[in-house]
Amino acid sequence: MTQQFVIHLAREAIYYTMLIASPMLGLALIVGLMIGIFQAVTSINEMTLTFIPKIVVVFAALVLFAPWMMQILLTFTIGLISNISLVSH
Repeated sequence: MTQQFVIHLAREAIYYTMLIASPMLGLALIVGLMIGIFQAVTSINEMTLTFIPKIVVVFAALVLFAPWMMQILLTFTIGLISNISLVSH
């Protein structure tokens, strides 16, 4: 196992982690901005107003994007398992 292999593996792991998390984080960001604008316009400072919609949107995104996320994870895992022989050298 060379240093380049470890760096490449770590880079791929970080890339796939960001790729899988981006739909949920992006939708939570959009909902958070919309609620923040709504709170600024109406002067409502209720803390639970920001958390509940974000939780619902993140859960809905998880359900909606689950097949795509599983396909990405499966592709990464198959590639990782197929390269096990490179690790022992």
